[in-house]
Amino acid sequence: MSFLDEQEIGCPYCGERITVLIDPTDSDQQYIEDCQVCCRPIDFFVSETEEGDLQVHVQSENE
Repeated sequence: MSFLDEQEIGCPYCGERITVLIDPTDSDQQYIEDCQVCCRPIDFFVSETEEGDLQVHVQSENE
């Protein structure tokens, strides 16, 4: 059983800081999730650092 990792990101559209839950098994994945504030689609890129920590990069749909 894997636990969800809580990450805080900044929406690339509205700039609001939101908390998202990342599944560690999603490492090296890309997916789209809507912003909880402005409802615009955010592209998520999840990777794992050499130390085993999750790293989340987000960008707008047009980047």
